[in-house]
Amino acid sequence: MSITRPSWRRTPRRRAPATASRQAHRRRTAALAALVLLAGTAAGCGGEDESGESGQEAMRELASQKPAWKACTPPAAAPGGATPPSPLPDGTGWECAFMDAPLDYADPGGETIELAMIRVKARDQENRIGSLVFNFGGPGGSGVTALPSFAPDYEKLRSRYDLVSFDPRGVGQSGGVECLDRAQLDAFYAQDATPDDDAEVTRYRSELEKYARACEENSGGVLPHVGTENAARDMDLMRQVLGDDKLYYFGISYGTELGGVYAHLFPRRVGRAVLDAVVDPTGTAEQGSLGQARGFQLALRNFARDCVRRGDDCALPGSTPEEIEQSVADLLARLDQRPIRGIGDRPLTQTLAANGIAQALYSKEYWQYLEQGLDEADGGDGALLLALADSMNGRDENGEYSNLQAANAAINCVDDRARFTPEQVEAKLPEFREASPVFGDLLAWGLLWCGSWPVPGEADHPEVSAPGAPPILVIGTTGDPATPYEGAKAMASALGEGVGIEVTYRGEGHGAYNSGDACVQRVVNAYLLDGKVPPSGTVCP
Repeated sequence: MSITRPSWRRTPRRRAPATASRQAHRRRTAALAALVLLAGTAAGCGGEDESGESGQEAMRELASQKPAWKACTPPAAAPGGATPPSPLPDGTGWECAFMDAPLDYADPGGETIELAMIRVKARDQENRIGSLVFNFGGPGGSGVTALPSFAPDYEKLRSRYDLVSFDPRGVGQSGGVECLDRAQLDAFYAQDATPDDDAEVTRYRSELEKYARACEENSGGVLPHVGTENAARDMDLMRQVLGDDKLYYFGISYGTELGGVYAHLFPRRVGRAVLDAVVDPTGTAEQGSLGQARGFQLALRNFARDCVRRGDDCALPGSTPEEIEQSVADLLARLDQRPIRGIGDRPLTQTLAANGIAQALYSKEYWQYLEQGLDEADGGDGALLLALADSMNGRDENGEYSNLQAANAAINCVDDRARFTPEQVEAKLPEFREASPVFGDLLAWGLLWCGSWPVPGEADHPEVSAPGAPPILVIGTTGDPATPYEGAKAMASALGEGVGIEVTYRGEGHGAYNSGDACVQRVVNAYLLDGKVPPSGTVCP
């Protein structure tokens, strides 16, 4: 979670960056090591090329390009990092390449944008099905950096698929959107994003306007072209460049929205596709934020129940879930008045603490670190919660930021038509507070984000109906905080009868397949590897 409303839809990374303070880093190495952050020519609904003969020729040329795959080396392998991804346990190394795509699909023969890709080849090349393309969420997440971290979870699928991911346009190495510098971002993420009076509203809105102006000054040329529909067209071009007749796809979190849009544009080009941790495609920006408020509050309640169940082993104050939730709300209220010691010269503010708490609610395996962070913050030490917030905001141990949040804002603000005023947000606050006493204010005020954006939004919600597409697995997790469970049913219905195959995982966290649940993995593996479509309504475990 961040002061930017859209970031709640992302999938966290496998490792949280270490703290900037070496001493704090040493104290928490064991805890942080376990933290997971997070086109073209084919026929289909809206997928026909309408640019004329010259445009079709340009697309044919782009589809015939041959990427120069080679061993990944910095910075191609790890933007902002120092080392390439490690080989897989069997010694197989990673390959990186770039692909050219039209900056504007209305002008395929015009300016192009380079898209960064990464892959690892299938173990069984003789029985290889094709390329399995991943998007791990965001929007704004780098697939080039995420896939090597998550690949061990998908090793079974590598038996017959090349595992492939990419930086969507505007992300990472693919024309990455740039806005503020590192010092400005430190201040931006620490600011009060839950204003309590007119002066604070004015100050908050002014900071959002400055951020938007900086994005326009530094990345104005790419901003109109980073929307999800263009990313879906990029994936179809990528399918052709990879040499596949069909797109085999695994989308998580925002990646489910991207996959749904692809299926709408190119229904007959879908091979087998899995959508896991599903964004509700029918909801508006307001409804999405309100749903997330409920989802994160539910995750906090489940965390508190687990703490109460453990009795004296739980370090937090309170004998009931409600009392523990109230202690969290009280901590955030105190931080609103007075930040506490964080890391180095950066204090833990209310907004950063809320970010850190939300980061830890993405997965049940992080609950122990949430408990530790809350307990330490209650005693005046905010380093662990601040490290979690840094992970959410894409800040590494050297103080460098990825462009995760900048790309997140750019993509969502061009996708979402809604633009909110402070007066509208204030009117909605009671509903958001009822949905989540802890996170409601932050998510409500986050609706202001796109109000200052220099590019207009395209639609109220994405179009994902995909008549003619083959069955697509749609997996919802009952305890998912970021993409609430109801989104899976909405996506399955919107894809269309016989297309959306709903699967329920009764568990916690954001993402079912990489939870390790054997039932979910068995169902997905049988579908992707053997083409076995489960009955819609399948429940795991």
